[in-house]
Amino acid sequence: MFLINKDFISISCARLICGAWLSVSASLVLAEQVAESADDVFTLDQAVQTALQQDAWQLQNRLQEKALISQSRAAGELPNPQFSFSLANLPTDSFDFDQERMTQLIGGVSQVLPRGDSLALQKQQYLQRSERHPLLSLDRQARLVMTVSQLWLEAYKVRQSIALIRNDRVLFDQLVDISLASYSSALGQTQQQDIVRAELEKNLLDDRLTQLLQRQESLEQQLGEWLGADSYAGSYVYSEEMPRLSLLRSELSTSDARMDDSSLAQILMQHPLIIALNKRLAVQQIGVDLAKQAYKPQWGVRASYGYRASDSSGRDRADLVTFGVTLDMPVFSTVKQDSGVEAAVYRREAVNSERILLLRKMIAEFNAAKVQRARLDQREELYSNQILPQMRLQAQAALNAYTADNGDFAEVVRARIAELNGRIDALEIVVDQQLLTARMNYFLATKNMPVPVVFNAHSSVSQNSLSTSDLAVTYPSASVEETAL
Repeated sequence: MFLINKDFISISCARLICGAWLSVSASLVLAEQVAESADDVFTLDQAVQTALQQDAWQLQNRLQEKALISQSRAAGELPNPQFSFSLANLPTDSFDFDQERMTQLIGGVSQVLPRGDSLALQKQQYLQRSERHPLLSLDRQARLVMTVSQLWLEAYKVRQSIALIRNDRVLFDQLVDISLASYSSALGQTQQQDIVRAELEKNLLDDRLTQLLQRQESLEQQLGEWLGADSYAGSYVYSEEMPRLSLLRSELSTSDARMDDSSLAQILMQHPLIIALNKRLAVQQIGVDLAKQAYKPQWGVRASYGYRASDSSGRDRADLVTFGVTLDMPVFSTVKQDSGVEAAVYRREAVNSERILLLRKMIAEFNAAKVQRARLDQREELYSNQILPQMRLQAQAALNAYTADNGDFAEVVRARIAELNGRIDALEIVVDQQLLTARMNYFLATKNMPVPVVFNAHSSVSQNSLSTSDLAVTYPSASVEETAL
């Protein structure tokens, strides 16, 4: 009987020691993560700045802008004059230049004058097209900030999930040791299926970890596209600190902020992409005015000088000068001109429709992101104040009951898995808030309020944001000691 009690005491002590180790190991992992964050790390701000500096598209855009400006200067000039030289009325019987009076050497020049204001309109049209490129550059910057932020934050979410799973992987090893010790003694309630269940859950964690590592490597490769050819995203030491993005318009940062579509449309009309479409609409309007110039006459002037040789008697012959004017204008029908103007009007209205559709799309996407962000704020508060504390209590109670040989091992495993999933869900909520903020900032970008300024501010998005301790497993040692007592 004494031997039985001795074995039972040894098993209970092992459970208590392993329970305490669960708390200590979690604290050590958390301390290690905090220590790593103090080193020189690659932050979201650095990723965005590097991507902006390495963006080769900006050079291409500037070159296209310069090409249009140069082309506008060329379009505003008159067409080149045409020069002609001919030998007229040369006799075929002798090919003698001074035989006939009509024989002459003629040199002429002609100049076409474009219709109406065609030159000025063509020049203005190219200049309007060139003015789109600085706006497209701003849109590119805003879109690049959004894309890089999304990739960096997604990679951050994966890295933190990996850290949480690796942390619990150590804890599951301890649970397996507990179940083996209890099963080998044949004194506790542990059964063979409990050991199999613990091993299975550990293997499932390994598979989940492998999937996350695959996702992390994929995201880092995608991020490397924006960091330049000489950069490998996987070689950076990434920051473990959660970046907090601020909305470009602080009045929209609260979840209860209300704004109708008309007011939002006024804000979005300042977006570089919308203004670029306005420039494109202006280009098409100039195209309409240019098509109307076809109704106006096109003038042409020409002049020629004819040199004649002296006759066979040596008498000089007078040289001849010719002046002329040409006129090109619709006389019998204007169908061609009418059709050209109609086509230009249709193209203008098509661009106007494209602008309306783009504005509607931006309003819908912004409102959708705003609604999702408000719901995430509610979920964040729920997880922070209720769900995560309840999961901790449930996991702690299951562990305490099992260490006292009054609980089910399967319940301990289920509680640990539920808590891990809860912490990962809480992490996803916090990161998704930042993802939606980055997306909303893209829509709020204007010429006078570029997106990169939000990285100079580190204000918190929500007052109820989850701290690092909320995402880490903690088991107070006092509760384990109280169970032992």
